[in-house]
Amino acid sequence: MPPRGVHPAENPHLTAALNLAAAGVPALPLREGKLPFGNCRTCAENACGGRPNMKHAGTCHCPSVCHAWAAATTDPSAITSPAWAVAWGQAAAVAYHPGGAGVTVVDLDNAAAIKWARVTLPATRTVATTRGEHWIYHGVMQSVNAVKPGVDIKSLMSYARWLGPGTGATVALPAVVRTLAVREPSPARRAPQAVTVPLRGQGGACPHRTPAYLDRGLAMAEQRITDAGSAVHATVYRTFLAVLSTHGRCGCLTDTHVARLFTAAQAKGETVRHCTDAWTNARTALGL
Repeated sequence: MPPRGVHPAENPHLTAALNLAAAGVPALPLREGKLPFGNCRTCAENACGGRPNMKHAGTCHCPSVCHAWAAATTDPSAITSPAWAVAWGQAAAVAYHPGGAGVTVVDLDNAAAIKWARVTLPATRTVATTRGEHWIYHGVMQSVNAVKPGVDIKSLMSYARWLGPGTGATVALPAVVRTLAVREPSPARRAPQAVTVPLRGQGGACPHRTPAYLDRGLAMAEQRITDAGSAVHATVYRTFLAVLSTHGRCGCLTDTHVARLFTAAQAKGETVRHCTDAWTNARTALGL
């Protein structure tokens, strides 16, 4: 039953969230400023011990809506629970988790961005926003802000404001959108190409200069992360450790190679911070 004082008939935001949930779209309330409700004190700085599932609310028993975007759920009993009553009473809008719904939103924030999309991207379902448009595609990927001026990508571990179903037919996520999330390597941060720590027994010569050898190793590492059914944190760390133990001392790895591993990890729900920490810990363990 809806919580006391917040009834779907009297709260359009709650009604919209229930309709989204019924359609399999994880929903959550937004407060003023189009912002999600933040973590409670118990869960601040991940003190509750774990990040919630990408599609549902956290496993901890919070007194109110918590874990920001990751509170999005398709469970009507959670949406109408007394724990969410205060949030619905304060809600200014409704949002949804695109990744949990199996879609990616290309958020176009101005007329120039829309013009670029019409020239560059395949036509798909579009939703009008306050300042621009949302272009929605079937398929998920990592979320990245500011891939181009006025263009954000919202999918996994992100939220988008619900502004209606939009118009047009939703098509498959194109490679051109996925490519937008891959940052160009920065020469200032590129791993050294010259041998800086010679491998024992190699006389300082790098044995991994053939692209096929390195590409095959990276592909195996990406697959290992992708196939992880549980213990994703541990799998990512062990995979990073294995790659660095083989290629970390000879200067083979560039930012592009590292980005491939980070992308695979983020597709499993890891944050950029988790990836960075795992990479740093692996380097430290190997004395790099």
